[in-house]
Amino acid sequence: MLFHARASAFCVQYLFWSLVLAGGIAGMVSEAGAVEGTTSAGPIGGNDIRSAVLPPPGLYGGIVGLASTVGELDDGKGQPEPNLNAVNLTAKIGGPFVAYVPNVGIFGGSVGVVGFFPICEECGQLVSSIPDRCVSGAADPYVEVAWSRSFGALRPSRDPSAFPILEGLAVEFSLGAVVPVGLYNAQTQVMNGVTLGNNTWDIAPAVAVTYTTPPLLAEGTEFSVKTYWDNFLTNPLTQYHAGTMIDTDFAVTEHIGRFQIGPAGSYAFQVDDDEQYDAIVPPDGRRLNLLVLGCVLNYDMPEYSAAVKIKALDTVFVENGPVSKTIIVTLAKKFF
Repeated sequence: MLFHARASAFCVQYLFWSLVLAGGIAGMVSEAGAVEGTTSAGPIGGNDIRSAVLPPPGLYGGIVGLASTVGELDDGKGQPEPNLNAVNLTAKIGGPFVAYVPNVGIFGGSVGVVGFFPICEECGQLVSSIPDRCVSGAADPYVEVAWSRSFGALRPSRDPSAFPILEGLAVEFSLGAVVPVGLYNAQTQVMNGVTLGNNTWDIAPAVAVTYTTPPLLAEGTEFSVKTYWDNFLTNPLTQYHAGTMIDTDFAVTEHIGRFQIGPAGSYAFQVDDDEQYDAIVPPDGRRLNLLVLGCVLNYDMPEYSAAVKIKALDTVFVENGPVSKTIIVTLAKKFF
């Protein structure tokens, strides 16, 4: 599987789109492999801060924008794929999200539902003999239901205009799904490596943990981790079945008044081979192994019941995946 970082404040998290190299196709057997796509679970831009914390009861929404470039696709040994001599893939992903947290307590915690509805433009070229092509439209939405419980306590920030800080431990269990209703074209996916929808369901249980310390460096160091267990169904058109994947988003950030800043990233790996027509995809099952790192900066605006966040990610190492650079900007707001 070739995986492209979806390069997640409490309502604002990350969607991945990915690419998979398979066997050769007629007309380009000697130049490139077919490309099969899969989207892993999660919101546009990924999880990072407060990933186990649901906000107070209410209706939330916002907009996420992501821009990403890929200039290299690496094989199972972490080397540039030799049959692809003109890799140039770009993605511009944006769209609204909505989250609802009812005023209901369950087992001492709260529940919430969230949905992300991406609209994309993807452009790509893999080999010099096939020109660049762009596609645009609606991609596969992501929906999730979550239960969260905090074992900590709120304390005021040193900045009286900032949100209070939740010190201590919070945990979350969730179930998400990527719904394959986006625009899908198997031919452009194979020839150019671009597609908006992926024609494949992904059912993903997840667990998240957030822990914030007492003031040490500034107003408290937050450690947040969220891990998804991606279970892909078979693409009924191509009979491609991507292997089960574990992907973990993480961030270590410092609270400084209205700001929260620190390193963030994601690590993903497959535990099963990709298969097509019940055979392992050559040459090695195309198992993904990917680490992306970067940083996140969040700014809360309590007077508007809103927050704005920017995150940048870069590939550190990858096997059977892309070398990418990604930037994400998110605006989130409580409506009532």
